[in-house]
Amino acid sequence: MGLQQLKHRFTVRLMKVNQWRMNKISNQNFIIVLAVIVGIFGGIAASILKGMTHFIARTLQDDIDWHYKYSIYLIFPLIGILLSVLYVRKFLKGKKLEHGITPIIYAISRKSSRIPSHNIFSQIITSAITVGFGGSSGLEAPIALSGSAIGSNTARFFGLQYKEVTMLLACGAAAGISGAFNSPLAGMVFAIEILLPEFSIPIFIPLLISAAVAAVISRILYAEPLFHAATSDWEMGALLFYVLLALVVGAYTIYFAKISTTIKKLFGKIRNPYTKVWVSGISLGLMIFLFPTLYGEGYIAIQNILDGKFDAIVKNSLFAEYKDIGIVVLAYTVLTLFTKSFAALFTLNGGGNGGVFGPSLVMGGLLGFAFSYGVNLTGMVELNVPNFTMAGMAGALSGIMHAPLTGIFLIAEITGGYTLMVPLMIVASISYLINRSVLKHSIYTKVLAESGDLLSYENKDRTVLSMMKIRYVLEKNFVVLAPKETPEMRKSAIIHSKRNIFPIVDADGKFLSMIYSEQLFSILLGEVEGKDQAFELLGQKPKDFICISENMEIVMAKMNKDDVWILPVLDKEGHYLGFVSKASVFNKYRSLLMRQGSYLS
Repeated sequence: MGLQQLKHRFTVRLMKVNQWRMNKISNQNFIIVLAVIVGIFGGIAASILKGMTHFIARTLQDDIDWHYKYSIYLIFPLIGILLSVLYVRKFLKGKKLEHGITPIIYAISRKSSRIPSHNIFSQIITSAITVGFGGSSGLEAPIALSGSAIGSNTARFFGLQYKEVTMLLACGAAAGISGAFNSPLAGMVFAIEILLPEFSIPIFIPLLISAAVAAVISRILYAEPLFHAATSDWEMGALLFYVLLALVVGAYTIYFAKISTTIKKLFGKIRNPYTKVWVSGISLGLMIFLFPTLYGEGYIAIQNILDGKFDAIVKNSLFAEYKDIGIVVLAYTVLTLFTKSFAALFTLNGGGNGGVFGPSLVMGGLLGFAFSYGVNLTGMVELNVPNFTMAGMAGALSGIMHAPLTGIFLIAEITGGYTLMVPLMIVASISYLINRSVLKHSIYTKVLAESGDLLSYENKDRTVLSMMKIRYVLEKNFVVLAPKETPEMRKSAIIHSKRNIFPIVDADGKFLSMIYSEQLFSILLGEVEGKDQAFELLGQKPKDFICISENMEIVMAKMNKDDVWILPVLDKEGHYLGFVSKASVFNKYRSLLMRQGSYLS
């Protein structure tokens, strides 16, 4: 039996199963079933990713004397990024591997929530290699993208519509975050806040189920907690210092967003992917040599701070002999903080896989530690350093991602610091407001907003137009006239045409002009001269034309400017492709508006 026959049989059986399912199970109940399945596989994926990453890191670091690690650290990150690039180029065969949360948002906005299935495993493999070998990025964005791919492809496998595909994509992302942090509430809030900014109450149930199931599966397969902290209640006297910390964190998130854009542009000028590997790998190795805390995710340093081991950040560095000098610890922490931003961005832009989700937590934690530790050095007050460290983590995540609720609930959940809810809320909200006042879009949505690919609820008309492609509204059922032909020669075609406009196109397919049916009928009825005149003499130039590569906002602007209802569409070389009319645009707009309005209902 051939492959095509097997594929056909499988398709037929799947259709029968789907038909039975639609007759026996309501769509709402079926979504719940799929949410459980997505949660299971999302939890498994998160456990595999954490297990692989930590296995690689332990294998590389165990039984190696520390003095030798200085030189080895120069090599490990380079090897990890190189292996990631080789995997993409050799195994994905031309398929693109994207990183971060941005591809998920783009898929919802422009790709009908479809995420290529290879992301299910490719994100796990490449990010485990990158971070396990010392790449200074996080695992949370890759697992969110992997989970989203699980949800998206599960929904497509059962032939569900855009509304359900988007729902399960969000369930997959929630499951991934929940499994990575063992924090179901934060996973659900992340999906709502980042992926589904306009939502209704019914979506809570599938998201909660997926996130909860993933947390259970992850805890069964990989029970090691991300952080453990013995939190104590916050004091009213420290309230002003939490506000000051929020101001500092908010300013830092703006700095990080701007430096992210700069580094991305610099790496964008390097065309050869292997040159990027060398530049990022060697630079990262040198940074880790000077600041060992930058190796991998960096969560160990944060845990040491939460445990009260404030000198641990200096202990294994070249400055270890000064670990008992407070001002050295503070200065070294600040240097590590700013170097972390470069290390994370070099890792991601150089070809490694990961995200800024994890680095945001680490940078926020270091900033919270440096702030409180520095204040304590003055001897004027005594702040609770672990509490400020956790508040800094929430603030950085809130500002960089524009996700204050995610920052609050994630830190409260993974550290058990629910007693810190008020400080977390203060720092996260102020940091978010500061960043938002300067930067309208988050680090995830800035690129999409600039390209017009962001699904925005503040301007629905523009958003829906941006979702349209000209090829979807292109009309081609027009009678094409040759420049040397005459109305008499094409009399029959003109009379029987259902359109009132006729393009005049030369032998090479180049658009020359057009002519309306009213003029042609007047000629054929003898009301005016021209039966034997060539169309190239009778035609008239359109007021404007549309290039196939233009977006729909430009198209509508051209139509409104000249008050026309139809315009010809040409390619870059001027070849005729068809026409776009306002009627076709409005019909497509109405269908997209209905789809957009229902996808979260």
